[in-house]
Amino acid sequence: MSIIESSPPGERTQVAPRARRRTVTLFGISLAYFMVLLDTTVLSVAEPDLAASLHTSTAGLQWATTGYTVVFAALLPSSGAVADRHGVHRVFRAGVAVFGVGSLMCALAPALGILVGLRAVLGVAAAACVPASMAMITRLYPDAAERTRAVATWAATSGAAMAAGPIAGGALVGLAGWRAVFLVNVPIAALVLVLTAGRAVRCPRGHRRIDWAAQAAGCVALALGTDALIAAGGRSWPHAAGSGAAAVLAGAVFVLAERRSPAPVVNRVLLRAEGVGAGLAVGAAVNFTLSGGLFVLPLLLQQEYRLSPIATGLAFLPLTLPFALNPPITGRIVLRFGPRPPILAGMTLMTAGCLVLFCAVRWDAGYVLPAFGLLLTGLGVSSALPALVTAIMGAAPDGTAGAVGGLLNATRQSGATLGVAAMGATISLGTGSTYAFLLAAVVCAASAAWFARGSATTQARPDDGRQ
Repeated sequence: MSIIESSPPGERTQVAPRARRRTVTLFGISLAYFMVLLDTTVLSVAEPDLAASLHTSTAGLQWATTGYTVVFAALLPSSGAVADRHGVHRVFRAGVAVFGVGSLMCALAPALGILVGLRAVLGVAAAACVPASMAMITRLYPDAAERTRAVATWAATSGAAMAAGPIAGGALVGLAGWRAVFLVNVPIAALVLVLTAGRAVRCPRGHRRIDWAAQAAGCVALALGTDALIAAGGRSWPHAAGSGAAAVLAGAVFVLAERRSPAPVVNRVLLRAEGVGAGLAVGAAVNFTLSGGLFVLPLLLQQEYRLSPIATGLAFLPLTLPFALNPPITGRIVLRFGPRPPILAGMTLMTAGCLVLFCAVRWDAGYVLPAFGLLLTGLGVSSALPALVTAIMGAAPDGTAGAVGGLLNATRQSGATLGVAAMGATISLGTGSTYAFLLAAVVCAASAAWFARGSATTQARPDDGRQ
């Protein structure tokens, strides 16, 4: 009736320990992503206290956030290649260790400039461990059905960071100030290193070279584009124009280097695959909305609604709770119907949620209407992302799991960077958060339309889902 019953006695005694080791490793991998996301959500609630402590403006807060995501996004494609080449387990554990030490140093930062620099170090560490973690899951669960369930577990465990982050951050800021929010990463990193120790995952190494010149050009282009948006929000038009022009030039250098490189940063085979571009656009739109909203909302809730840090964290619950509860449901839907329906449903919910938030802020509604908008947005994110990960990871050729994971997460973190810069600029320009949510709604609707058109003829269910 079962595999264990039909196995020889010697093999039977090894099945359960192997399954337990695999489960423990999956939990450690998920906890690492929990840590990476927790760092973003915890910091969002700490923004007002951070601004008062380090005497910084909205632009300074934007850099405290984007200093992390710019480096994270820019290094992710190459980090995936590094993981494939040098061993995902080794790269993963190195990234986790650096993240823990870097978080401790962030807690001790005496000035904004030092904090932004240390946040960039955290971005390097996160870029090392996230694509490696996705490749580890692929290796741990070679069967498509098991891998889909593992991705759902990974998303649910990491999604708990979104639920816990604002509340934990509010409590920590209320008790000990913004520095305390970085300290929580230190014990988490130590635990991840313990859970993922040993040889539970053996991934084959690739031989792909890395073009660091092109990688540097891409990083500079994203950083300059972010700087241009932040400067525009501060009405520093000459600065914005100069950074924008330099970003275009750096982008052109990146494209030229990519065309000539024998080892391009972006995998051309993946980009040529039908529907991949639209899927990457969806990932960018999700993080544009989520990270931009997480930046704007604490400033709105604590400055205009006069909420305490703890009350602000509790106010985020309609947005964050679905991240912990919904991914397993999405996983079952993907198994039965494929990834396209939950992706489109999720983007529709996000568009509706942003429009509700736009109306609520514009007409000064009480908390009930904004809470409904947050709930719709949270349901949309938690529906779209697990399905999107399954769709794109399933399309990865053999030996490129780290690279495709890096590409997906790079587009997501690029979207997060632009979301904080663009949506935060509406505050600096004096329009409040009203048009921030309208902008997010437009971005979500446009990416959903592109995905619907591009995937209409390419939808495919996992083979195991029909068995």
